[in-house]
Amino acid sequence: MADLQSPNVLYFKGVLMLLCGGLAAGLVIARLPDWSSVALLAIAIWGFCRAYYFAFYVIQHYIDPGYRFAGLLAFVQYLWRRPHPPHDPPPSAHSD
Repeated sequence: MADLQSPNVLYFKGVLMLLCGGLAAGLVIARLPDWSSVALLAIAIWGFCRAYYFAFYVIQHYIDPGYRFAGLLAFVQYLWRRPHPPHDPPPSAHSD
């Protein structure tokens, strides 16, 4: 399957995602109409947005500029397969 290239289709997809998220959040708030539920939902949305930003922006621009992710599954595969740097030994409890 080819990547989407049309800006109009990409904007349409973005609007659909925004509508889907807004509808889901609205339904959750309608079922649990108290301030603590609204606050927890807002915190959850914010946290997932920051994690997504980390997965696709921070990794590509600050940690590994040569890698491009195709989606969240590609990000998980990258984390699983990347070479792990050697761990520094813990500081000694005794000073010599």
